[in-house]
Amino acid sequence: MDRLLSMRTFRQVATEGSFAAAARVLDMSPAVVTRLVVDLEEHLGTRLIQRTTRRMVLTEAGRLYLERVEHILDAIDEADALASAETDAVQGMLRLHAPPVLAVHILAPLMAGFHRLHPQVVLDVDVGSPDNVQVDQYDITLLGTRSDFNGNVVARPVVNSFGILVAAPGYLQRMGTPAQPEDLARHAGLCHRMTASRQASWLLSRQNGPGDFAIAWDIAPVLWSNHTDTLLRVALDGAGIAALPVELAAPYLFSQSLVRVLPDWISGRFTVFAALPSRRHIPRRTQVFLDYLTTETRLNMERALSVHRLA
Repeated sequence: MDRLLSMRTFRQVATEGSFAAAARVLDMSPAVVTRLVVDLEEHLGTRLIQRTTRRMVLTEAGRLYLERVEHILDAIDEADALASAETDAVQGMLRLHAPPVLAVHILAPLMAGFHRLHPQVVLDVDVGSPDNVQVDQYDITLLGTRSDFNGNVVARPVVNSFGILVAAPGYLQRMGTPAQPEDLARHAGLCHRMTASRQASWLLSRQNGPGDFAIAWDIAPVLWSNHTDTLLRVALDGAGIAALPVELAAPYLFSQSLVRVLPDWISGRFTVFAALPSRRHIPRRTQVFLDYLTTETRLNMERALSVHRLA
């Protein structure tokens, strides 16, 4: 027996004064309404409504039970309304998780603008490794990975991007500018350590060529790091050539602090995904931030592409 449904049905019968009228309000058949009330009476072990062929009246037990039921159902309705308001309102705490490079270069630039639009939302950003992150503990988890990512989570693509090779003008003046990928073997490589292994090669593909076809080109690594901002800082200081996301490198290309190396080649394609704990019952604040994140990040990506084409 669905006790809550039986309680609501009993209250409606008592309010309308008849089973038939209650059935019309509840969009049920009279037989179903009668059955629900009988099931409730059997569960309670007492008669709630005295029925005759001409009228129905509440018993004393029915009157007392109705008073209690009214309070219970009103409390449930109020709780439902509060939960719905929490889902619909653009307010409250929004918990985000992102690896350092996405937190600094994707999330942080959006915070001030989003706060101006939605000052009642408090953003709680947890920055850390994406390894073994529990997506269900956050409203949105940012992941940067291959476009064919399938991590058995609910994830929406935010923006597609690619990596480019860059170096400081001073480094290229000292060491020369590579004219073809084979020349990288004579240059100092600033390499991102994705795993425990250190492969002294970069997988490069033609920017306008097939997306999945890449060739490994030997490099001479002088620095390994699992931190993209460290590689950026060292590249700006003229220590060597680094492979960086185009949107991260774009401001430095514009200021001419960095120069693109081998402009016809890219160092891989990837997609930034926003992972969600569930497809259902997404709070309004989460949906609004996700829309803002996607729109602004794609605009920033377009600006980055225009900058690097000019550089």
